[in-house]
Amino acid sequence: MNTQNNQFEINKTEDEWKETLNPDQFRVLRQHGTERAGTSPLDKEYSKGTFACAGCGTPLFSSETKFNSGTGWPSFYAPLEEAIETNVDRSLFMTRVEVHCAKCGGHLGHVFEDGPRPTGLRYCMNGVALEFKPE
Repeated sequence: MNTQNNQFEINKTEDEWKETLNPDQFRVLRQHGTERAGTSPLDKEYSKGTFACAGCGTPLFSSETKFNSGTGWPSFYAPLEEAIETNVDRSLFMTRVEVHCAKCGGHLGHVFEDGPRPTGLRYCMNGVALEFKPE
């Protein structure tokens, strides 16, 4: 699903987002930033549970689809059903597919076609955009 010009179920003003997110979360989720590789403890989190949007709490990925991509960012081969939306990102002189939370539109990361089976996809997420909820 394309997120450009989309109204999301959870809509807040920039000031409201700044009140609920820390500065790093705000930069990534609301301003499409990227955290430095290897800085998120969630990259090495392999316990059973769910990875949710840090902006609104929507469940996004199951620990069952997480894998070690070696990139320094939490990576998954599939999202939960209807949890994410995507759009084409043509910034930084390249074309990538940007991944957003389907409920609040928060920027999560990008998806690439170099992941493992069964999907062949790698959802490369910013750890600061996620919260881990153990089973």
